[in-house]
Amino acid sequence: MGRTYKQLCLEERCEIARLSAGGSSIRQIAAALDRPPSTISRELNRNSGVQVGYKPSYAQQQMRARRWTGSRLEREPGLRRAVLERLGRGWSPEQVAGRLAREHGRRVISYESIYRFIYAQLTRTSDFSWRRYLPRGKSKRGRRGKRGGSPASFIEGRVSLDQRPIEVADRKTPGHWEADLMMFSKYGQQILAVHERTSRLLLGVPLASKLASGVAHHLVRLFEVLPQPIRRTVTFDNGTEFAAHLSLQSLLIKTFFCDPHAPWQKGGIENAIGRMRRFIPRNTDLEKLPTRRLRKSIAAYNNTRANALTSRPRQRSLLLKCCTSSVNPPSGLRRDDGWRSLAPYFAFSLRKAMMSARSFGS
Repeated sequence: MGRTYKQLCLEERCEIARLSAGGSSIRQIAAALDRPPSTISRELNRNSGVQVGYKPSYAQQQMRARRWTGSRLEREPGLRRAVLERLGRGWSPEQVAGRLAREHGRRVISYESIYRFIYAQLTRTSDFSWRRYLPRGKSKRGRRGKRGGSPASFIEGRVSLDQRPIEVADRKTPGHWEADLMMFSKYGQQILAVHERTSRLLLGVPLASKLASGVAHHLVRLFEVLPQPIRRTVTFDNGTEFAAHLSLQSLLIKTFFCDPHAPWQKGGIENAIGRMRRFIPRNTDLEKLPTRRLRKSIAAYNNTRANALTSRPRQRSLLLKCCTSSVNPPSGLRRDDGWRSLAPYFAFSLRKAMMSARSFGS
């Protein structure tokens, strides 16, 4: 029969260090641990320092370093190509991991492994182009610190998020939106972005100014062409650009605001803007950005599934659930109308909203 070998564990290394410091010989240590003397001799020769001697924690680290053969994405070129190809198309690591698991019927790689691989490449190569594979494009992990005060007290008629209907939280009821400004490096350039919570649908309109009256007018232009069932509430942060939110009451839309310093409470639009940065970076000059490219960027976001495990476009569930209901259905549409008849209506509404908002801002 062949011999079987068992690696030394941390407890055994601690015992080796104690006995060695007490003056025990290699054979005495081997007898105490029921190990061959050659195992103890090799362990002491490999992991002993010239000045500090044998330390069990250092020996354990050395063992792990010798056994590490690189991450899976470094060892498997095919898997690396599949992951990087999807990341390059704008997918997040969570979506890539979910899609690979669905295609193979088992978990292939975790999203944390993908994040660690990208950040390891940034550290080892100092090539910061690797960060372009990440949704936020950050070269370091972590959150930014809080600074400054909150203008919440200057917003007239502000209603806290705590009073928002409970049905909004589970994302099952359509018609609840989140809004924010996508800012750019050049002064006076921003995009007004609105995001529907159920369908994850994103709409965006360039603004020439972020004055509260202008932002409110653009919001009214965007929402007035949509049916009432899909314009119920809008959630903002506490920026003064949304101080004229009461203008939306003419459309029977209720407005709510996040807690101070808590933009994560409207995480849908925050995530959407972060992902849009991959198509339209912060240093983009909106004056030189063609309208066609902006529309394509928004369409690329909307066509990317919010969850890689789903198989239907994100707009479909919203429109089929709302526009075909018996409450204020669009003219010419019946309850049994499908996506083919709804898509032209919604495309016309979206086109009309963007054109009217652009003409107002020009």
